[in-house]
Amino acid sequence: MAGRRQKKKPMAEINVVPYIDVMLVLLVVFMITAPLLMQGVKVDLPQAPSTPLDNKDEEPLIISVKTDGTYYLNLGKDEKLAKPLTDITSTVAKVLRQKPTTPVLVWGDHSVDYGVVVNLMTQLQKAGAPSVGLVTEPPR
Repeated sequence: MAGRRQKKKPMAEINVVPYIDVMLVLLVVFMITAPLLMQGVKVDLPQAPSTPLDNKDEEPLIISVKTDGTYYLNLGKDEKLAKPLTDITSTVAKVLRQKPTTPVLVWGDHSVDYGVVVNLMTQLQKAGAPSVGLVTEPPR
């Protein structure tokens, strides 16, 4: 019996084709839904060559300034309603007290007065934002 050879069993193979199909479907779903997740008031952003921010886990607070000088905050159910600057700064201060690492960004229309944007950034820094970022679009 010592001379008998035992037959080797083949190793179990994992069929990866279904996993690849699922990953491709998920990729398509994310590519379609990602642009829909960006919300806020539509403003015509200025174009500037800049590098994108690092992705962080915190959702940023976005304050939009339209051409007529009205302010909007992307927080709550009434984000499409114009708000006075005092309400926005008090809301930003409350959020930053709870989550101090929350990024604060300004979407300013390209034709809004420079002084309005600077005043907004100054008020946001007084409300506790350590830094305020300006959102631009890459040049076409």
